[in-house]
Parts: sequence; structure tokens; C-alpha cells
Amino acid sequence: MDGGQPVPSPLLPFGSTLSDSSMSVEQKTTFVFVILLFIILGVLIVRCFRILLDPYRSMPTSTWADGLEGLEKGQFDHALA
Repeated sequence: MDGGQPVPSPLLPFGSTLSDSSMSVEQKTTFVFVILLFIILGVLIVRCFRILLDPYRSMPTSTWADGLEGLEKGQFDHALA
């Protein structure tokens, strides 16, 4: 190597050492918030894939004919006129 000089890391601030690499309170809060957002994103992705794989499971069991009062299923065309 070139004399044992430490190589500066782009992720750490210039001049920081390993003993000074503890995270501040703001960094810890941001890290926890980002992890929470990733968990929420994962739950939403799983839910969307479940709906895509079985879309009729989340639909109610009632049909369109349940809302018609006094009409039979074959009389729907006359109800529109």
C-alpha cells in the first residue's frame, strides 16, 4: 500500500474514527422511520399481490339483483326505460 494511510470512506464524514461512529438521535430516528416505511411498503405489496391473485375473495357476496325492489332479474331492461 502507500505507507499505511487510512482510506477515507465516502459514507463517513471526513476525520471520523471507528470510536466516533455512533449514530446521533436524529440519525436513529430517521433510521427507525425508514425501516417502518419499508415494513408498511412490504405489507402493501403483499396485499396487492393477494388481490391480484384472487380478486373475487375480497368482493362482497351480494349480487346486483339484491338492490332491486319488486323486480325480477329478467325485468331489468324495462326498469331503465
